[in-house]
Amino acid sequence: MNEMSKCPVMHGSNTEAKMTPTEWWPNALNLDILHQHDTKSNPMGKDFDYREELKKLDIAALKKDMHALMTESQDWWPADWGHYGGLMIRLAWHSAGSYRLADGRGGAGTGNIRFAPLNSWPDNASLDKARRLLWPLKKKYGNKVSWADLYILAGTIAYESMGLKTFGFGFGREDIWHPEKDVYWGAEKEWLAPSDERYGSVDKPATMENPLAAVQMGLIYVNPEGVNGQSDPLKTAAQVRETFARMAMNDEETVALTVGGHTVGKAHGASDAGVLGAEPEAAALEEQGFGWTNPAGTAKANMAVTSGIEGAWTANPTKWDNGYLHLLLNYEWQLTKSPAGASQWEPIDIKEEDMPVDASDPSVRKMPMMTDADMAMKMDPEYRKISEKFFNDFDYFSDCFARAWFKLTHRDMGPKVRYFGPDVPSEELIWMDPVSEGPKNYDVGAIKAKIAASGLSTGEMVATAWDSARTYRGSDMRGGTDGARIRLAPQKDWEGNEPARLDKVLSALGPIAKEAGASLADVIVLAGNVGVEQAAKAAGFDVTVPFTPGRGDASQEQTDADSFDMMEPLADGFRNWQKQEYVVGPEEITLDRAQLLGLTGPEMTCLVGGMRMLGTNHGGTKHGVFTDKEGALTTDFFVNLCDMAYKWVPTGKGSYEIQDRKTGAVKWTATRMDLVFGSNSILRAYAEVYAQDDNKEKFVKDFVAAWTKVMDAGRFDI
Repeated sequence: MNEMSKCPVMHGSNTEAKMTPTEWWPNALNLDILHQHDTKSNPMGKDFDYREELKKLDIAALKKDMHALMTESQDWWPADWGHYGGLMIRLAWHSAGSYRLADGRGGAGTGNIRFAPLNSWPDNASLDKARRLLWPLKKKYGNKVSWADLYILAGTIAYESMGLKTFGFGFGREDIWHPEKDVYWGAEKEWLAPSDERYGSVDKPATMENPLAAVQMGLIYVNPEGVNGQSDPLKTAAQVRETFARMAMNDEETVALTVGGHTVGKAHGASDAGVLGAEPEAAALEEQGFGWTNPAGTAKANMAVTSGIEGAWTANPTKWDNGYLHLLLNYEWQLTKSPAGASQWEPIDIKEEDMPVDASDPSVRKMPMMTDADMAMKMDPEYRKISEKFFNDFDYFSDCFARAWFKLTHRDMGPKVRYFGPDVPSEELIWMDPVSEGPKNYDVGAIKAKIAASGLSTGEMVATAWDSARTYRGSDMRGGTDGARIRLAPQKDWEGNEPARLDKVLSALGPIAKEAGASLADVIVLAGNVGVEQAAKAAGFDVTVPFTPGRGDASQEQTDADSFDMMEPLADGFRNWQKQEYVVGPEEITLDRAQLLGLTGPEMTCLVGGMRMLGTNHGGTKHGVFTDKEGALTTDFFVNLCDMAYKWVPTGKGSYEIQDRKTGAVKWTATRMDLVFGSNSILRAYAEVYAQDDNKEKFVKDFVAAWTKVMDAGRFDI
């Protein structure tokens, strides 16, 4: 081997696929989800504050520049009809459209469409061009506007430029800086694999695997050609209804979004999709982040291919009007094929004035089209009623669409306090989970004294505060202690919240809150803090758990019960409980919950070990309570887990006995959730830290810090 042929680095270590520990041992618990978005990947530095940068943004100038961009067609990617509106709306829509209600993941709130896999999904073809068209504005305004905000602003301004009176816009989305590789988008190993893989029965849309919402890998919503590519508008309607419900939309919002989304722009399928180059993540270096290269060398609409479906939906694709419903409802339609071979519908005996002009050649008129999902708006009885109502009242439709668009593009931003800018609407909408600001000027010490004298146990106080807090999701900024929604439907009846115990605790805390002039939300947290302080004292440490007043109490009218219903916990490893047996183990479900709470691996470890000592197990079970000093915040969970005097014997259905090695006597019992802290090499390393003789005080301090982090999650006012 000569010197030139020697590789200067370990071959393939950075670029080629290689076996990772989790691929070698696929059953091992993968903790990577807790450590994504590490500060090491963020080029802005730990002191960067996006909200402070937003205060410097000339919003009027940015909007003016964005309006101008819509009609400044670029030779390298010409605008259809000289207007980029349809493309920018699709960019905003597909940024936001990955949101799902079940776990709050996806959505536009982080600019994640810049990265794999979203940047290379088949459904996102050519959006790489839309993002690049926005680069001049990002370059000009720099740190003062995030990519995430820019994408949604582009779609909103596009609608304004075409005549829609929009409902509003809020800045405040902060960019991430590397792929969210641990978000579960489905188990399929190929793009657009048949829907059957994610359904119990594809004919029963409700059997789609949770937390998924899209019907196939690589799609935002449904297959526009029909279920598994087979046209049947009524079957497609059923999938549309389920998918949009999983994205937090009702029937009226679904019809509004479908109609309004297809009132402008066009689909592209003018030639063979099979000749396109690789998607961005697979493209060659010289493509510089672009994908789906057309060998014809032109980006004009008469050669463009994206979905494979070809044509506009209306006669005036750059104008906000009622043309979509005019064509859909007033013509009969027949199934046909696009030039690219995709199934689509075309009108029968259409009048020439109802045909749009060609997107590149205004001297030519083209046939409009509808997809299977569009035909669902005409053929499904409920969707048809709404479509006809919209057609007969254009102003009502426009308002419904503007509100639905605002919801679609802001759904994962959390409460209104996180919105920034002059166009934030004054109206507070129920899906924003509104909570009025709570009182702050009351005697915290006096309340804590009354709580301590209430007769409630440490476990009851801590468990109730935890249950109130654990609903928080950093994915879409929902849930948490603010609002005290644990006392309202549906949370008050959730099995995981132990309704009888919850009622007992709230009955004791309610009068204390009322007498002191404090919110019940604050008093629930204070009770948990009292429990932690009592347990720390029993372990020999005097601590004061930090507390910031100001939580409010939401009303039932301020609570979207249906959407909260989907947030019901099915398991909670912190309280050693799961509702039933699942395909995945309780440790995996807890890992997911820990990530949504914003916890690190050490924080999760510390909280689980501490909660076992505090007597917070659901139903009072003793699994994992490796101590004879329950109620004291000791390190006994970790000490005894790591003690080789014991052996761990499975007893079936995820339960174990902790037996004395010498005598065989059963000392304790445990679940998988307990023993994973000894079996997983990373978690054991954390557990061993807390099992050390010199880390008893560190454990208490770390527990208090992690506990406070969870109690304050969702407090965007502090």
